[in-house]
Amino acid sequence: MATGGRVLHHLERLLPDPRNTVMVVGFAALGTRARDLVDGAKVLKMFGEYVPVRARIADVPHFSAHADAARIVDWLRGAPAPHTMYLVHGEPDAAEALRDRIDGALGWTAVVPRSGERVLVR
Repeated sequence: MATGGRVLHHLERLLPDPRNTVMVVGFAALGTRARDLVDGAKVLKMFGEYVPVRARIADVPHFSAHADAARIVDWLRGAPAPHTMYLVHGEPDAAEALRDRIDGALGWTAVVPRSGERVLVR
């Protein structure tokens, strides 16, 4: 939603340059900077300063990190089966439950890596 955190530093640096594209991925709630960008804001206030929005803004509303497990599995049905899927977002118990659901519903190999684990993806 771009309401705080490191993303603000990235936006402050990227938004003024028309060569950049900023993608707003997922739902952008009314009253947030992300929604202002999607709605065509020409400036955003950050860190007490007004930052011009010259970058292209791409809205990708249907790729939300807030879907429940059933909607995630339904979304995945439209994708080709991967060799292995790595679930790297969310609390460990929730990620493990989603892993089990993906395995049961789709028959895919899904893995919840340990914190700090490295995986070579080819």
